[in-house]
Amino acid sequence: MRMKKADIHTFFSRLAAALPEPKTELNYTNPYTLVVAVALSAQATDVGVNKATEKLFKTVDTPQKMVKLGEAKLRDQIKTIGLYRNKAKNVIALSRKLIEEYGGEVPRDRAALESLPGVGRKTANVVLNVAFGEPTIAVDTHIFRVGNRTGLAPGKTPLEVEKKLEKAVPDEFKLHAHHWLILHGRYTCKARKPDCPSCIVADLCRFKGKTTAA
Repeated sequence: MRMKKADIHTFFSRLAAALPEPKTELNYTNPYTLVVAVALSAQATDVGVNKATEKLFKTVDTPQKMVKLGEAKLRDQIKTIGLYRNKAKNVIALSRKLIEEYGGEVPRDRAALESLPGVGRKTANVVLNVAFGEPTIAVDTHIFRVGNRTGLAPGKTPLEVEKKLEKAVPDEFKLHAHHWLILHGRYTCKARKPDCPSCIVADLCRFKGKTTAA
């Protein structure tokens, strides 16, 4: 069942009051390192990515430096992350493309971002939102779950959920909606057992299998 429009406004009002300035949990120093971090985070945790990039980003923070580092050394630095071989290959390739086609700068354009190796719609949306302040909503596993479970934006695919969220989320909350929903899914509306007793929006949620306090 879809959440009512008035309830959606209340839903985001509460999340906003609890965390007025939400931030990504990925560490980055500029738009380029953000692209790299988000690309590395696919099927990996932010904590794991942050550990792998802590030393890397201190010395390698431009496409030029990344290409100079080379794929073999990059692989060695990120080998604790899942799919690290393919990710290293993509990071070097996207760095080359940024140098050759965009003067080494990260483009503020979804289609251009999605043309980079290893960068899909979700990564492009994260970069547009975090680096450039665009009101985009990147649907990861957490947001997909929250959108469906709560009745906020039910959909069968991440793109369907994204499109419904774009329509449902009030304009005043769109800039930070992405982070509020991710953090809510990561820490409260968890996959295996949602923490409904401590959820600040439980009364608005349409989920029929709400958990109760032990």
